[in-house]
Amino acid sequence: MTASCPRAIALLLRCLRTWWLHAWSPGTRRAGAAGVVFTLALGSWAAEPVPATWLVIDSALSVVSDAPAYPAQARAEPVRLPDDWAASRPDSDGPVWYRVVFNASGPGPSHLLGLLVPRVCANLQVWLNGELVHSGGRMQPPVTHNCNHPQLVSLPAALLKAGHNFLDIQVVGQPFAQVASRQRAGGLSTLVLGRHADLAPLHARLNAWQTGVPLGLSVALLLMGGFAVALGWAHRREGTLVWFGGLCLSWGLADVRLWWREPPLSGPAMEAAQVAWMAVVAMCAIRFLLRRSGETPAWIGRALLLQCLMVPASLAVGGDDAINLLARFWSTLLALQVLGAGVAVLRSLWRKRTIAFWVAAAMLGLLALSGVVGYLAMRTAMPPGLPLLAQVVVAALLLLGGLRLVQEHGRALQTAQDSRAALERRVAEISSDVERNLKALADSRIEQVTARERKRIAADLHDDLGAKLLTIVHTSESERIATLARDALEEMRLSVRGLTGKPVQLDDALADWRAEFVSRLMQAGIDGSWGLPETEPGTCLTSRAFVQTTRILREAVNNIIKHSGATQCAVTSEVTDGTLMLVLRDDGRGIAPPDEERLDRGHGLTTMKQRARQLQGQCLVESGPGLGTVVRLSIPVNRPDDPA
Repeated sequence: MTASCPRAIALLLRCLRTWWLHAWSPGTRRAGAAGVVFTLALGSWAAEPVPATWLVIDSALSVVSDAPAYPAQARAEPVRLPDDWAASRPDSDGPVWYRVVFNASGPGPSHLLGLLVPRVCANLQVWLNGELVHSGGRMQPPVTHNCNHPQLVSLPAALLKAGHNFLDIQVVGQPFAQVASRQRAGGLSTLVLGRHADLAPLHARLNAWQTGVPLGLSVALLLMGGFAVALGWAHRREGTLVWFGGLCLSWGLADVRLWWREPPLSGPAMEAAQVAWMAVVAMCAIRFLLRRSGETPAWIGRALLLQCLMVPASLAVGGDDAINLLARFWSTLLALQVLGAGVAVLRSLWRKRTIAFWVAAAMLGLLALSGVVGYLAMRTAMPPGLPLLAQVVVAALLLLGGLRLVQEHGRALQTAQDSRAALERRVAEISSDVERNLKALADSRIEQVTARERKRIAADLHDDLGAKLLTIVHTSESERIATLARDALEEMRLSVRGLTGKPVQLDDALADWRAEFVSRLMQAGIDGSWGLPETEPGTCLTSRAFVQTTRILREAVNNIIKHSGATQCAVTSEVTDGTLMLVLRDDGRGIAPPDEERLDRGHGLTTMKQRARQLQGQCLVESGPGLGTVVRLSIPVNRPDDPA
């Protein structure tokens, strides 16, 4: 808090200094240089000191002449600066010559001198000792508009003399009768002479306030207006947004005059266009406010359109010298119309007794105060910063209002979307429940039919085919035929077991696999071993997993017996994280690449891998010539705590 107070005081003092430098009021003129010097002295106490070498010039000699140089032979009149043409020469548009005499011995020849002109309307040229050193732009119609552009002039040291130096300034402007506001009538402010490096920061601040701020606000209003119009046009029922967007766009275009230096039209034509354009601004404001109040009579819209045509027609009939008079008349009438629409909005909000009434009342009050300042600026002399501040306040309020409207529109859209989404979710839930019930009913029926058919097929295989195969095993005189029948019988029993659909306990499956594995290897003369793991009670395999795993193991044993030439084969098994891992290792000659391709063509290794993938498992075969073969098989199992 302690550190922020000096900064706030310094900022306030710099604002006071700026106000004094380009003030126009008669009180300032009476105060003269004493008031300006007093303000600069206060500024030196602030965080940014004011150089003591500054010279504030508040008087000059003036001559009304269109001569190409200062007419030294003409009779010059002393004037006090600032010189407001609306008061000193209301019917003159210049050019007016001002001469100031100063001594250059103060700052010293080693420093570049500068001349700060806080405000000139509309344009100027500067001569130093008879040499042109600065031009603000065109001096002939259409004249460059520099009313809101402070000028910083460099005074070359080569042109300075040791004694008295003559500073001549030629100013062109517009008569008071040909401008809509007194602020744009011709005139010249107080001048400040000092070191160029010291004046540059003040010039930058003045330029930022008088030009940068209006430019930024104009761009922001144009963007806000375009967005509001597009949003309102996309939702045709939101006519409020369309008219508010039109208000932002029209006001942003009206503010262009504050920073546009090179208008294509003459001064009176631009002033007339400004007045005519305010009718469009008022129409958008009134239509927007009436929409907000809920009152949208059709005749008002037609009357406002007719008024937009009447304003430029009256300006064309009245001519250039009636612009100020007509501007005051139409501005008063338009302001009363907007005020009436604002009262209608407040009346409608008052009935609802919400906080929105007080917010709207505060905003409309600020707009009304800004309108009063703008109206007074049209007739009376006041510091130029006040009308500019009023315009900034209006633009800022429009931006805030736009954000509020967009927020309201977004909330309304969000509410509608939420309601629609909730309805869609409810419909989807009901539809999903119906579909789920129908599917469950159909699945239950299919499962019942499938289970019944599986049991019938299993019974037929067991009773018919099984009995016939068993007869062949016991009655065949050929050992080969008996062996084939025995193998077919085992395959049939395995298929029947899979058709029953009953899960198999993992311990039982491992025991069956171990018995078959060791028995087949011993019959082939191969030493086989199988280590049984510790399993959690209740762990089981689905019937399908048991059948497919059995076939994978049989295919692996067949490959060992027929192709490996191994003398030993060992199997290790373990259960980890719901996965059964079986690893078969033999000490045979391994599988050479040609043999591997032959086995794949015979559906050996490929079939094993496909069966494992069908079980969401994996089968890997690792081998090399003379290194034996390793088969790694992993399949998921159902633990006791797994859902059925």
